[in-house]
Amino acid sequence: MRIARFSIDGNVAFGVVEGDKPDELVLDIIKGIPFADFELSGTKVPLSKVRLLPPVLPNKVVAFGRNYAEHARELGNEVPDAPFAFFKPSTSVIGPGDDIQYPSFSEELHHEAELAVVIGRMCREVPRDRVKDVIFGFTCANDITARDVQRREKQWARAKGFDTSCPLGPWVETGLDLGRASDLTVQLTVNGEQRQLGRTSEMIHSIEDLIVNISEAMTLLPGDVILTGTPAGVGPLNVGDEVAVTIEGIGTLTNKVVKRG
Repeated sequence: MRIARFSIDGNVAFGVVEGDKPDELVLDIIKGIPFADFELSGTKVPLSKVRLLPPVLPNKVVAFGRNYAEHARELGNEVPDAPFAFFKPSTSVIGPGDDIQYPSFSEELHHEAELAVVIGRMCREVPRDRVKDVIFGFTCANDITARDVQRREKQWARAKGFDTSCPLGPWVETGLDLGRASDLTVQLTVNGEQRQLGRTSEMIHSIEDLIVNISEAMTLLPGDVILTGTPAGVGPLNVGDEVAVTIEGIGTLTNKVVKRG
């Protein structure tokens, strides 16, 4: 099931995306919120008539760095022995079609395509065999990074946490089990040219590893997002570029880079 969050006529709602052909997709509006048992209203609107929003509004985005060996090496970093976490604030989140604003304090903006895990229930100290029970679904993410700032400041709060640095979408796919999600193609293009291509099976630390690791330290809430790392091929973005993250079985997240006004 593909669950989207959208606005229409000034109202915000969740809906189930139905259909296979891109120009024929419709949304069946959900009564209430999707993190508990819900009913479909039967009221359907064409996807083309709504504005897609970030599929969730996370309390926190927990991201894991250097979780693909080739990516760690391409930036001259050691492969970490344990999961390596950092945060992106909720204010960094944007949705499909929203603009990535090139920050005024950076001259080297990079893309990073990632599989994102959406948490479906409040949880803490999740045992490995229960990880599947706390996952709501999966979506596409782009961990936009001010690389020069990351190098210069050593810690990553500004480099990875600035406004618009966390595109998510286009929707949450709830129909993938952990086995399937652990071997998906992750691809990124800039202006139609392929820059990144990898598989989630290349992760050093699995989805289970990451959720066990972070839930040992803190409570995860419904709608929280876990970014699982990026494959090799990260590189520069410029004003005017259109960047698209496509993940097998989920969809495509597209955003344009603009000058911060």
